[in-house]
Amino acid sequence: MIMKAILKNCSWRAWRVWQRNFDVYRQTWKINFIPPLLEPLLYLLAFGVGLGSLVKDVQFEGAAVPYLTFIAPGLVATAIMNHGFFETTYASFVRMYYQKTFAAILSTPLSLEDVILGEIAWGATKSLFAGAIMLAIAVAWGLIPLAAALAILPVAFLAGLAFSGLGMCFTAVVKNIEMFNFPVFLFITPMFLFSGVFFPLTSLPGWAQHLANALPLTFLVSAVRGLALGKFHSLQAFQLIGLLAIAVVCTYLGIAGMKKRMLR
Repeated sequence: MIMKAILKNCSWRAWRVWQRNFDVYRQTWKINFIPPLLEPLLYLLAFGVGLGSLVKDVQFEGAAVPYLTFIAPGLVATAIMNHGFFETTYASFVRMYYQKTFAAILSTPLSLEDVILGEIAWGATKSLFAGAIMLAIAVAWGLIPLAAALAILPVAFLAGLAFSGLGMCFTAVVKNIEMFNFPVFLFITPMFLFSGVFFPLTSLPGWAQHLANALPLTFLVSAVRGLALGKFHSLQAFQLIGLLAIAVVCTYLGIAGMKKRMLR
């Protein structure tokens, strides 16, 4: 019954929330554009060039891959995760609690479900933007073929929906903005370190591999790396289905949780 009510209250008007956020983004595009542009350059220089001078090749799918080529897809996946998650946690919380943007929107014909759905869609769009910027740099460096980069773009939006929905679930339950430190340091940071971004998961102990393979970022890193290196197979296809399931479930839970929070 709850799911049916949520679906009934969602409408095309959610697009207006996305449009509002995009209009704000266009006004501050320089501030929003520079960090995603510098982030991949710093990571590639620090880990790829610096650490890559010590680690020449990495074994991937039975072949030796240059370390910089190996980590590039992982860094793309990390940017997708970060921009989706942080947009629907810190940024959405600020719009809801400090700027009172949600309250202002709710004085229009839009429903609460429209507002949250629009926020999640915008978070996915920010993930797409960040992924596209990093892919452009990786293509320019010769790390990812252009055709593979274009194939990764829809994956970026799908994963953005998953991590944006996940972020909204946390926004629905935190009492104040400082509490976002808990999911960031207990969930996002471990995923960044142990989802195969910087090293093959086969180098971990067996029990750690099982835990790492259950992380959403592992799904994304594996799928992006498979597409980037021409090694995409059935496992990555199932992982994309897993990201789709996470996106659907977390979007529903995020909307339901936010509705409960704002109607209290």
